[in-house]
Amino acid sequence: MPTEMPGDRADFLKIEGLGKTYPGSAEPVFDSVNVDLAQGEFVCIIGHSGCGKTTILNVLAGLEKASVGHVFMDGREVTGPGLERGVVFQGHALMPWLSVRSNIAFAVRSRWPEWSAAQVQQQVERFVDMVGLAGAIDKKPSALSGGMKQRVGIARAFAIQPRMLLLDEPFGALDALTRGTIQDELLRICAQTRQTVFMITHDVDEAILLADRILLMSNGPQARVAEIVRNTLPRSRQRATLHHDPQYYRIRNHLVDFLVERSKALSHGRAPTHPPEVSPGLDPEPPTNVTPLRRIA
Repeated sequence: MPTEMPGDRADFLKIEGLGKTYPGSAEPVFDSVNVDLAQGEFVCIIGHSGCGKTTILNVLAGLEKASVGHVFMDGREVTGPGLERGVVFQGHALMPWLSVRSNIAFAVRSRWPEWSAAQVQQQVERFVDMVGLAGAIDKKPSALSGGMKQRVGIARAFAIQPRMLLLDEPFGALDALTRGTIQDELLRICAQTRQTVFMITHDVDEAILLADRILLMSNGPQARVAEIVRNTLPRSRQRATLHHDPQYYRIRNHLVDFLVERSKALSHGRAPTHPPEVSPGLDPEPPTNVTPLRRIA
């Protein structure tokens, strides 16, 4: 049974004809990227290194300019950074001289400069508690583990209540246990806040756990979003039981097959400009042998 698609607006984010060519390059890194995101939708993008995933995310964040194309969020073109978009990078980017409380308060005051000190602290404490760090709220980053720092970064992004959250492989440097714990926290918070999320990952299993749809990018140069995979597992999926559902293997094998076999053949602009959307979990054929590949570098 396919998962229900969230969202009040199917065209909350529109990416139209996006492309990026760096000076001196004969071909664009990527071109003709055309994708729509619904409000409240969690989308992951997967592709081999060099296909332009991070550049696309930076364009969505307003941190980088595309060579061609446009991005519209809620009907307005994205032309620069804005507090309606929260960004979490792989590095936590915390200010080391400030406590957890002060790091998040700095962002909250930037979002609502008219708020009183009591209002700021209430917002800070709410989101610190949401990521399970109430006991560390007055510690500085040097006293925190890597996973705790990453939680602070997530709390800071959520605390400004952005319309959209952009995640650039935020768990890539964490050990498997910590990564899984924060994935669970992220799922819980997104369910609670109905947050719209665009996330880069190299982890196939992470994408299946978190995403409503998965964007598959062909290899660069002139990479494109070649296919959109709808996650047909129920949105209530849990990391501990995900692998018990036979649809999980159908989706996983489809993703791995694309990354290993098809993505290279679709480089140099051979992928379609408007990607088809597929639902491999609805395929009546039984799953093939599972490829023991977890991470595509």
